[in-house]
Amino acid sequence: MARTVKNKELVNTRLATNYGGWMYCANCNENIGYLCYSTYDRLELKYKCNCGSDGSVFIDFEDSKAGKSCDDELVIVKNRFCCSKDNEPLITVLDKKLSDYEMKITCKKCERIYNRKG
Repeated sequence: MARTVKNKELVNTRLATNYGGWMYCANCNENIGYLCYSTYDRLELKYKCNCGSDGSVFIDFEDSKAGKSCDDELVIVKNRFCCSKDNEPLITVLDKKLSDYEMKITCKKCERIYNRKG
């Protein structure tokens, strides 16, 4: 079932679809990652692409929950950052295409908020 986007702010970034799929740097058109459609509830991503462009993504939904902070690390399964509670894939960040990034992503199912810097 499609979700209703409440906030969507893309800076120097484009997405393959409305709120998921492949993510690209709008300056050099390089693929920088993949955002899983149905498993995340909120994403805040700031990055510096290897081309020198600064970009960011902020997306949340009409039905997004506040979330609960956690100190757990995201689990890596087949190149994807996954929820540590149920191994659901949330996002792939192609860090070899980025010189720096930081993100905050919320799992839709367990409402845990994960923080990561790369």
